[in-house]
Amino acid sequence: MTPTAQELLRSTAARLAPDPDKNPLVPRIADGRASTRTIALLALEQRHVIPSDRRSFLHLARRADEAKDLESAAFFDTLADGESLARERLNPLFEACGVSRPEASTYEPQPGCQAYPAYVSWLALNGEPADVVLALTANFAAWGSCCATVARGLRDHYGFDGEACGFFDLFAEPAPDVDRQALAAVRAGLERGRVTAAHLRFGRLLGHYEEMFWSTLAGRDGGR
Repeated sequence: MTPTAQELLRSTAARLAPDPDKNPLVPRIADGRASTRTIALLALEQRHVIPSDRRSFLHLARRADEAKDLESAAFFDTLADGESLARERLNPLFEACGVSRPEASTYEPQPGCQAYPAYVSWLALNGEPADVVLALTANFAAWGSCCATVARGLRDHYGFDGEACGFFDLFAEPAPDVDRQALAAVRAGLERGRVTAAHLRFGRLLGHYEEMFWSTLAGRDGGR
């Protein structure tokens, strides 16, 4: 029996859920062991991730629109808007971490942290939009959980206020509109026969590249 869109979203998220014990950095931030400099590096890497992901989402929206997949197009347009908001929320985080404007503009990103947006760009060019919706939705669940944990750790152990934690709060907060759009996109994809088994491969690779992001930062953490 073909699963419903809701069932497929849930099963995909369950199958692709990462092992939290394998994340080498988030627990260190959660209990205050990571250095403030590592938080700064996270923000500096995100300064490069965000504009890349935004352009990828906009390209996916255009591809979906051209294919008359208006549901997926709406989903990706919303994600692109979210990246714009995320970029605005980086500035208070930079200030809390002591990152100057010259450093932010000249920082050279690490390959291990930029593998994720590079793959999102590949998906923007090659992935069936409905499959990418499934893969990203599963990955966002893991990312949101990490952001919620990091935000709590920054408040509890680093003295960061709400504005400084705004970047992480943005991704940790429920996003019912995005969830509704994802459901509509997957439902339409199933009805049109545009959902394939590739969504699991896409999601698996996204998960590995996100692990690489955290591992790269952890490798540069000297502790407090």
